Amino acid sequence: MKDKLLDLFRETYGDTDGVRVFFVPGRVNIIGEHVDYNGGHVLPCPIEMGTYCAIRSRDDREIRMYSANFPEPGIVNWNYSELVNRVDAAWSNYPAGVLWAMASKGLRPERGFDVVFLGDIPKQAGLSSSASIEVLTGFAMNEIFGFDTSLVDLALMGQKAENIFIGMGCGIMDQFSAALGKVGQAIFLNTADLTYEYVPLDLGKYCILIMNTCKQRHLTDSKYNERLAECRRALTWLQFELDVNYLCDLDEEQFEEYKYLIEDETEQKRAKHVIYENVRTIKAKALLEEGNLAEAGKLLNQSHISLQRDYEVTGIELDTLVESAWEQEGVLGARMTGAGFGGCAICIAEKDRVDEIKRNVGEMYAKKIGYEAEFYITDVGGGPEEIA
Repeated sequence: MKDKLLDLFRETYGDTDGVRVFFVPGRVNIIGEHVDYNGGHVLPCPIEMGTYCAIRSRDDREIRMYSANFPEPGIVNWNYSELVNRVDAAWSNYPAGVLWAMASKGLRPERGFDVVFLGDIPKQAGLSSSASIEVLTGFAMNEIFGFDTSLVDLALMGQKAENIFIGMGCGIMDQFSAALGKVGQAIFLNTADLTYEYVPLDLGKYCILIMNTCKQRHLTDSKYNERLAECRRALTWLQFELDVNYLCDLDEEQFEEYKYLIEDETEQKRAKHVIYENVRTIKAKALLEEGNLAEAGKLLNQSHISLQRDYEVTGIELDTLVESAWEQEGVLGARMTGAGFGGCAICIAEKDRVDEIKRNVGEMYAKKIGYEAEFYITDVGGGPEEIA
């Protein structure tokens, strides 16, 4: 991959003297969906797929960006003094948003740079390509300009870029997973206070199979921000009588006792998913530590049903993949992963049966949906790195 990046950099900018190459992974979330903006626990892990960049500082303050995944605009030019969201800048608003977020913290380089990005995460698959390029931008800037910013702060600046510069009301999970990933480990993260611990992900004879709906989506135009607003309103109802900062401050029993405070039926359903999902995530972490994959798989199934019925973010494509996977021998559990509205699902699948599972689920999906799904098996990746 490094040679390919250097060739792209040479084709784009003329030579490769002084170029450095960096990588940041994407992620799958094992369980804990739509709770990261509600103060809950999540359990993501980095994957081997991710985003690469070849970058070199300049003698002036000009910024030039090029993406091999989105070549149509060609080189996109930016300036440190004019970091505002631009329609014509398309994909490059994501790294530009990180530059803006870094500048808001006083991290302003004296020089510009030339950069080429290349990712092997499928487009719009829900595997956090946006968080990957955001953290990658911050990490590369950190390294070439010597900012010495912590990985946690890089994750927070990536989230700030997406929330404010891009306008996508995401939580911290995606950026945190990209920045703090470790090989062979999931991250059990409390999004309320950013405390976290690593959970060994030893699946034995099983693997995580990623199932891509291949449905095109644009989250800033979807129901994602609507769900965020519904959760905030549900929390406001509860705060009339309860001293809580987040929905996930409540457990299941407390929710059942006080759910009457949420007068809107839809908002009550959203809160139910969030609170029950947080509890499922805590249970799943303990089960994975015990090596009890069978019971953890059941929690994945419960998560999907909740996302389907109470949070209503699945849709026919994701439901078809997951329900088809449930029917297969060798599958312990399956659920959508990521924001929903398309994107990917995951299942815990027996390695010796995975080809059969892919074939059967793929055939059922194509018959019902009318086009093919894609399948990926990827090991648990690591964190940000410079490729020497």
